[in-house]
Amino acid sequence: MSKDGRQKALESTLANLNKRFGEGIVMKLGEATRLQVESIPTGSLSLDIALGVGGVPRGRVVEIYGPESSGKTTICLHIIAEAQKRGGICGFVDVE
Repeated sequence: MSKDGRQKALESTLANLNKRFGEGIVMKLGEATRLQVESIPTGSLSLDIALGVGGVPRGRVVEIYGPESSGKTTICLHIIAEAQKRGGICGFVDVE
């Protein structure tokens, strides 16, 4: 199959996938769009930066785990406080 034929086959396949599953189902390298995610700051600037969205995503279930006495509860309570300052309702389950 020629290079032009492969390109047409690829475009046809991508068009079929987009038609069947919706736009954005397949992304080409370098064309990724950034998803705007509303976030709640953790209270730790370095952690917010490491998470990539400025905190934990709002409206999603977040699991925080690690060894005992590593600060999991403290960071959770900071996140809850920030969410409540912004009018949010929070749930906290401590199974340790």
